[in-house]
Amino acid sequence: MLQFLLPYLVPAVLILVLLIIILTQGYVKAPPDHAYIISGLRREPRVLIGRAGFKIPFFEQLDKLYLGQITVDIKTDEYIPTNDFINVMVDAVAKVRVADEPSQMKLAMRNFLNKEPAKIASDLQDSLQGNMREIIGTLTLRAINTDRDSFSDQVMAKASKDMEKLGIDILSCNIQNVTDEHGLIQDLGMDNTSKIRKDASIAKAEAERDIAIAQAAADKASNDARVLAETEIAQKNNELAIKKAELQKASDTKKAEADAAYEIQKQEQQKTIQTATVNAQIAKAEREAELRKQEVAVQQQALEAEINKKADADRYAIEQAAAAELTRRQREAEAKQYEQEKEAAARKAQAEAHKYAMLQEAEGIRAKGEAEAAAIQAKALAEAEGMEKKAQAYQKYNKAAMAEMMIKVLPEIAGKIAEPLSQIDKITIIGGGSSGDNGVSTVAGNVPVVMAKLFESVKETTGVDLAEIMKAETYDAKVTRNVNLTGAPDIVLGGRPEEE
Repeated sequence: MLQFLLPYLVPAVLILVLLIIILTQGYVKAPPDHAYIISGLRREPRVLIGRAGFKIPFFEQLDKLYLGQITVDIKTDEYIPTNDFINVMVDAVAKVRVADEPSQMKLAMRNFLNKEPAKIASDLQDSLQGNMREIIGTLTLRAINTDRDSFSDQVMAKASKDMEKLGIDILSCNIQNVTDEHGLIQDLGMDNTSKIRKDASIAKAEAERDIAIAQAAADKASNDARVLAETEIAQKNNELAIKKAELQKASDTKKAEADAAYEIQKQEQQKTIQTATVNAQIAKAEREAELRKQEVAVQQQALEAEINKKADADRYAIEQAAAAELTRRQREAEAKQYEQEKEAAARKAQAEAHKYAMLQEAEGIRAKGEAEAAAIQAKALAEAEGMEKKAQAYQKYNKAAMAEMMIKVLPEIAGKIAEPLSQIDKITIIGGGSSGDNGVSTVAGNVPVVMAKLFESVKETTGVDLAEIMKAETYDAKVTRNVNLTGAPDIVLGGRPEEE
């Protein structure tokens, strides 16, 4: 049965969900101070004021229009000349709102839809200020200052025409303050003040005169009345004193009789009071004893109840404290276990991250080491190959080549040996050798000696006799013999030998 209904149940559920979404998204309720305008499908938009309605989502749009009272400050920013050419500055406040008429409301929708009250007031401010400037130019300073109601009515009448085009009704316009550029309003006030003060002074003088006349007449009438009253009072006081004496005499007689009867009655009353007092004290003592017994019983019962109540309260407090302590320990254990689990997870993650970083670092170090080793190996191979070639070249050198190399550096060696002599600016030689020896020859003769020592050292270390090689260029070498270097039989240094 369910499988049979399933193809029909799914579309029904979807339609129901769609209807719920449309109802929840499309239901709107407008407050009394706003007009909700729903437009989109109909030619004329629907207007909701203080009631609810529906809009179709995605097909209709909801806009708002503020209908409440708006306060617009229409203070002039500069001085405006009046009809009598006096510059004034007027500060006024206007109360406006959107008109209730449908046609006027349509105009307001076009101009102030979805705008805040402050923005609407800002849009209306320029128009109202312009209307007030026009009215100021048609009135005099005295008319503006003395008849402000007429001034505000004219501003409202002038501005209402412009406001009707915008769909706005002007509720009221109140002039707050009027100031002029040169203080003429204050001067007019001072003139009126002087006149008022003058009239007040005259009225005050006349009033004081009338008061003085009336005060004198009143004093005379008061004195005559006082004399007559005092005479009558004296006569009445005399008659009263006589009457008091007669009454006092009769009163004293009656008082004496009453005092005697009072004393007798007083003694009888004291006896009765004493008897009643003794009886009352006995009864009071009995009642107090009974009351004390009852109080003892009540206190005993109250004490037992208090002890039982305190015991119950202590037991309940202990049970609650134990339960609270158990709950607290459970919460602390759970919190500690949760913190330990979080800490373990954090440590595990940190260890994994550290392990990964170490692996990456080890991989980098290994790659760097391999690169450095390859570079060192290549460098060593190159150096070894160069040294090997250099050794092979050196092995091919014979004594003749070595001699040639040494001969090439002999001039430089001789120059280095003779260099100290070139640095001598002046020399003084004391004494000398044989006749004809001036000492200079002795200094100069040191150079050949040093060269000879050098040749001997080279011969001992290398086996090359540079002296013999040098002699091969001499006449003796050419005539007598050839100089052959050991290890170089085919190389002959010097000139061609002559046949013997």
